[in-house]
Amino acid sequence: MSKTKRWGASGFTLIELMIVVAIIGILAAIAIPKFASLIRKSGEGASKGNLGAIRSALSIYYGDMEGQYPQAMTALTINAKYLSALPVAKTPNYHADSSAQNNATTSNDAGGWNYDNVAGDPNLGTVLVNCTHTDTKGTLWTSY
Repeated sequence: MSKTKRWGASGFTLIELMIVVAIIGILAAIAIPKFASLIRKSGEGASKGNLGAIRSALSIYYGDMEGQYPQAMTALTINAKYLSALPVAKTPNYHADSSAQNNATTSNDAGGWNYDNVAGDPNLGTVLVNCTHTDTKGTLWTSY
């Protein structure tokens, strides 16, 4: 048997194919965790954007009602005047996506939104993400 290739024969050897598979495996091992991190960051960005939308709607409501905040954030969705629907809070790895509302001065860490509707409280009308965990940058969700 001759170890040389015949003139015009084409193809890859087993070693060449194994090297290509190993390179693809290494690239996948690096890319998949990076991809998961990007998905988490996009969810966090969506929550921060949704929080800004709710705060804007509350400000407009406050102006329209001459200095009164709603008792519940669902008042923002009546006739879709301020919001068509309450957006969801996404806190990846901690809580399921939720638009639930907690009406209290402190978070109960149940996911969704925490809306302070307690009359006389200095933070009346404040809305926060109802999560006491941290985002990818290490910032508490309740500090936004």
